[in-house]
Amino acid sequence: MGTYLRDAILMGIIETLQMTFFSSIFAYILGLPVGIILYATAKDHILENRAVNAAVGAIVNILRSLPFLILLVLMIPVTRFIVGSSIGTTASIVPLTVGAIPIVARMVESSLNEVPSGIIEAGNSMGASPAFVIFNFILPEAVPSLLLGGAINVATILGYSAMAGVIGGGGLGAIALQYGYYRYEKSVLWVTVALLVVMVMLIQEAGGFLSKKTRRS
Repeated sequence: MGTYLRDAILMGIIETLQMTFFSSIFAYILGLPVGIILYATAKDHILENRAVNAAVGAIVNILRSLPFLILLVLMIPVTRFIVGSSIGTTASIVPLTVGAIPIVARMVESSLNEVPSGIIEAGNSMGASPAFVIFNFILPEAVPSLLLGGAINVATILGYSAMAGVIGGGGLGAIALQYGYYRYEKSVLWVTVALLVVMVMLIQEAGGFLSKKTRRS
């Protein structure tokens, strides 16, 4: 493997980490509130509202049901409007974020559902408002599960980032496509696959470690 390819792979790693990091941040900024709404408005929950829950849930389910490659194509006009281009590392962040929001929302909802009802009853018995109970009782109690779910979500976004190469996105996916597939350089393909696997494993291990650490404390 020549110096040029090594430099290209190194740049691919950097671009993949950039896409994963910023997409994860934006997905949680938008997906966390959606997950809280899904949890709080569910039946017998603190802010039960069937209409809101059904509407938000339907939007989340529709977005989740779309294969990511199709979403990439559908988002091209939106991506071009937001960042001025539909190709490249920065442009890939937009569909990655949109694709991750419903996953984050459902994962957050699932984590909050694990909180024992006694915690919620304790907050209600103190006369606390629903918002206070959510942010001071439910969310802190759900932190270990949220961290574990967060690691899974970030690993999923990392996997999605590899597919962004199909429409001109950067990262290891683009390297694998351009060199490993189109130029039949199988060594490049296997190296990029191995790097992606290692990165996913590291993310999941970090999430598991942080989750266990918060449970102990």
